[in-house]
Amino acid sequence: MDERPVVVLTGNDLTFKDIVAVGIGDKKVELADSSLEKCRRSREFLKVAVEARKVIYGVNTSFGPMCNKIVNEREIKILQENLIKSHAAGLGAPILPYIALSILTVRLNTLVKGYSGVRIELLELMRDMINSGIAPYIPECGSVGASGDLIHLAHMALAIIGEGKVYLNRKLMDAKKAFMETGLTPLTLSYKEGLALINGTAAMTAIGAFALFGAKKLLNIACVNAAFAIEIFGGIDDAFDMDLHFLKPHPGQIAVTEAIRSLYRGTGNLTFRDDIHDKIREQSNEEIAVFETNINVQDVYSLRCTPQVLAPVMETIDQCIATLEIEANSTNDNPIIVPEKGKILHGGNFHGQSIAFAMDALSIALSTLCNLSERRLNKILDKKLNEGLPEFLIVNEPGLSMGFMGAQYLATSTTAENRNQTAPMSVNSISCNASNQDIVSMGTVAARKAFGIVSKAKHVITLETFADFQALSFRNSDKLGFGTRKIYNILQDKIQVYDESRIFHDDLSKLRKLLFSSQLFDDLSVYGKSS
Repeated sequence: MDERPVVVLTGNDLTFKDIVAVGIGDKKVELADSSLEKCRRSREFLKVAVEARKVIYGVNTSFGPMCNKIVNEREIKILQENLIKSHAAGLGAPILPYIALSILTVRLNTLVKGYSGVRIELLELMRDMINSGIAPYIPECGSVGASGDLIHLAHMALAIIGEGKVYLNRKLMDAKKAFMETGLTPLTLSYKEGLALINGTAAMTAIGAFALFGAKKLLNIACVNAAFAIEIFGGIDDAFDMDLHFLKPHPGQIAVTEAIRSLYRGTGNLTFRDDIHDKIREQSNEEIAVFETNINVQDVYSLRCTPQVLAPVMETIDQCIATLEIEANSTNDNPIIVPEKGKILHGGNFHGQSIAFAMDALSIALSTLCNLSERRLNKILDKKLNEGLPEFLIVNEPGLSMGFMGAQYLATSTTAENRNQTAPMSVNSISCNASNQDIVSMGTVAARKAFGIVSKAKHVITLETFADFQALSFRNSDKLGFGTRKIYNILQDKIQVYDESRIFHDDLSKLRKLLFSSQLFDDLSVYGKSS
């Protein structure tokens, strides 16, 4: 018996976390009865229109610039199959199976909203495929994101009709074999259904959901690393005084500052402004016009300006989530069937510009997060900047041992690569489809790019976390705050200080999995409590 939690698909309230959870198999899906009733009414309305021989795009006409070619009634079913087979033209590496399952989930949710005119049998088969773990084989390259994700979703639709390849239990096989093993039966499509399956934004939306899921974790761990850095370097307190930040009240700035303060609350490692005044006065000499103190009056920007830098990162992530969830719960098909208004509407709801903009913004935000992390990492490794820590955090004999010297190249190269990837895709419209699609979004390319940037940003954040852990083995771990102490203890239980006795890659891989494949940093508030 399948006892997984259920996501009830209504077409109205699917979240980005649900999209991810269904894709990775943590949850199954069911269809809301009320939504199925809407789908029945939509199908019946379309059926009446077809029987009345009304001209409806993609039902009894051809597609794109050939929409003026009217298709004979006896051919309208084969029209749908021809559409899918001709548009299943992607190439490149396959989209990860769990993302492919999420693509199927998003498309099902948009169809179950009830304005696409498809049969209940199609919706139920898609549900059963998801719950059985049948993930369509979808090559990553091909979508321009304008008439939706035509190529990606055509490969998805192939699986539904029992054609092409799928993954089942992580094994690639013919779709027909997967249906036999799970006891399901592929569907012969009726009018409108092939078009309804492929004419939407499910691929860019599902890929974007995974990018955002990773981005949320990256931001949380970036806040942890900021708190660690403040404690390692004895950061000056007033840069994180809430009265300072209330005077520039960007929501992200307030939230980031509060998160960092909560993590280091109770610390004995901060430097207080009043103490700086006293120490500098002790060094002063009234007989000379200017003297130079060796005491920091202000910290470098990568410490002091963390809230201001991460504020727009947080706000961008939140806005992208809002945009993506609107898209995931939209009817992004064409034509759209609105039986309650007696309308069949031909329009452009399939266009992916909103997701394209959001994913471009997310790429910029995460590249900025990498910039900040990489600069703090450089400070902690460079003996001219790290305020007394061993160069490259070397445990043994410097020169004979290299510590983090080699590993730093990972962060430097990856940060540079992410910067290079932030050029927006959403302005790269190229007219195609005989100039019918003369303005396109490139939303799926933008989503794929953002997903890749997330993956690479995890490398940088992982290395910074490891360096922070290593630095705290040299100093200040005995005076950590309530939250930073708890997190440091968790890390101590899971990883070891690097001392050249192991291959660095193995330690990094282990830590990366701990940071991003667990729920340790999903909620930072649990670490800020003193008990």
